[in-house]
Amino acid sequence: MDKLEFKNIRCFEKGTIYNILKEAYSFDEKYYLADGETKWKHEADAFFFDNLHIADTCVFITTLNNEPIGVVMWDPRDLPEFATIGHNGIVPKYKGKSFGKIQMKEAIKRIKDAGAQKILVSTNADLMPAMKNYESVGFKEVACKPSEYKNFADDVYYELSR
Repeated sequence: MDKLEFKNIRCFEKGTIYNILKEAYSFDEKYYLADGETKWKHEADAFFFDNLHIADTCVFITTLNNEPIGVVMWDPRDLPEFATIGHNGIVPKYKGKSFGKIQMKEAIKRIKDAGAQKILVSTNADLMPAMKNYESVGFKEVACKPSEYKNFADDVYYELSR
């Protein structure tokens, strides 16, 4: 029987978040070129592994039989009004098997347990699986704006209220 768990990043080595995100977005290098080194490696992975007291409250790694298969993180600074989900990804080998939906449901539960009245998330309009995943767990589209990145589709913004 497969064992799916949501683990604290303390259980992993520095670089795990970066590696999951790099693999999760490996289908199109433009995502890595736009965000990889700066946002994934330095702003996400390095920041959280250097600040475990913060990571304990707003990041988890999804594992299947102890293998890291996904990660999700959120910004809790605007609680209790809202929290914003940042990076969220599942490695390709496990995409299309409901793990992204299960991971998102766990993140929503944790964010609501922290008192959030609303949860915000955004994605690129090219990422249809991500859009469908957010909608499948109750998020509603609230805006669509041009991306800050050249040659990217628009960014789609979602909200989930209590």
